[in-house]
Amino acid sequence: MVTRPTISTLGELRAAGHVQKSLRTEIRDNLLAKLAAGEDPWPGLHGFENTVVPQLERALIAGHDIVLLGERGQGKTRLLRTMVGLLDEWTPVLAGSDLGEHPFEPITHESRRRATEEGDRLPVEWRHRDERYAEKLATPDTSVADLIGDVDPMKVAEGRSLGDPETIHFGLIPRSHRGIVAINELPDLAERIQVAMLNVMEERDIQIRGYVVRLPLDVLVVASANPEDYTNRGRIITPLKDRFGAEIRTHYPTELDAEIAVIRQEADLVADVPDYLVEILARFTRQLRESSSVDQRSGVSARFAIAGAETIAAAALHRATVQHEDDAVARVVDLETAVDVLGGKIEFETGEEGREDEVLTHLLRTATAETVRAHFRGLDLGVLVAAIENGAMVTTGEQVTARDFLTGLPVLGESELYDDICDRLGASDDGTRAGAIELALEGLYLARKIGKDSDGSETVYG
Repeated sequence: MVTRPTISTLGELRAAGHVQKSLRTEIRDNLLAKLAAGEDPWPGLHGFENTVVPQLERALIAGHDIVLLGERGQGKTRLLRTMVGLLDEWTPVLAGSDLGEHPFEPITHESRRRATEEGDRLPVEWRHRDERYAEKLATPDTSVADLIGDVDPMKVAEGRSLGDPETIHFGLIPRSHRGIVAINELPDLAERIQVAMLNVMEERDIQIRGYVVRLPLDVLVVASANPEDYTNRGRIITPLKDRFGAEIRTHYPTELDAEIAVIRQEADLVADVPDYLVEILARFTRQLRESSSVDQRSGVSARFAIAGAETIAAAALHRATVQHEDDAVARVVDLETAVDVLGGKIEFETGEEGREDEVLTHLLRTATAETVRAHFRGLDLGVLVAAIENGAMVTTGEQVTARDFLTGLPVLGESELYDDICDRLGASDDGTRAGAIELALEGLYLARKIGKDSDGSETVYG
């Protein structure tokens, strides 16, 4: 269904032939239906197709609670949020119920009383699947009341006795009845708070300040954690780990194409960033993940490359605005602006103090050289090298426009080298042509065919 159903009472719901399903059955049926129809249940996820996704699908079909383990920036939260798509788009709930109870199966004392008194006139509301997903970032100050519930002093002040179950204010997990509860960074929860979740995870009931409130909660608990958190900030207590039916390890993209796809999907770019620059950033990120100078226990988040792409796009727009260019197109020279601001997103190994910029610059050059080889392999750049050896110089920089850069290129006689370079990268307008030729010049410098001098504002190849 696309629009909200119009059924408004319990009697109408019964007459319509509505079939009640448990949450896990609902998720299982919808997942299997998507797989049978050839649909992708996990849109926007890249690099998990043959590793994480099959494990996750088996866990959901089995009806297990799930914990995802992985370093920062591996897409754990996105994966959890994508599960919402496996819920029915609209589901009936008992109108006025704090816990979103099914009209066929009220579980609180008040709702059962209403069902008995009103019968088929019991009002029904419809809840969208987005409202059935609750997410909590675990922090050390999270309390049992936040997750499970507590006695509401206002209800007691109204004259109800402490023994009345209606004096209870329910927390996040009970309020997610018939939905998904996601807890990010689970080890950050204090151990006594994790203990409070044990009954919810196994017996599916809750205990609040000595009250045993028998509620047959129907929730799917999913969580994320960084494996290093077991020793750094906290740990998942053993009884709670035992109650998760599936523990799934995530990872960074193993293929370059998947890394590039993540950057393209997530980056909010204010200017044109050509594909080869995104490729350089993807290779740069992968180089950092393999470097012995970087603390790999902390990981190198996908957000590193995403922020890099957004930074060079901003540099391009800044140049276009100041220099009155028609189009804002990022070039190789803008990559240095990304290095200047991204160093704080990396944790370096002890002993690398003072060498951070050196490590970043070296690995960026390595990534650039790999990209040049991938795109210009077999292309003879000798005529451009010869022109520079004969005294020609090419000036570029953060504030040098594409038109000025192209105008300053040495004349190569009848050679069509510039066109060949641009054809390799699909460059057609001034901005993309300038970027393509600049990449070729940077490749020649990295191969030690020509020199380069930079004073911070201008870069001269000669």
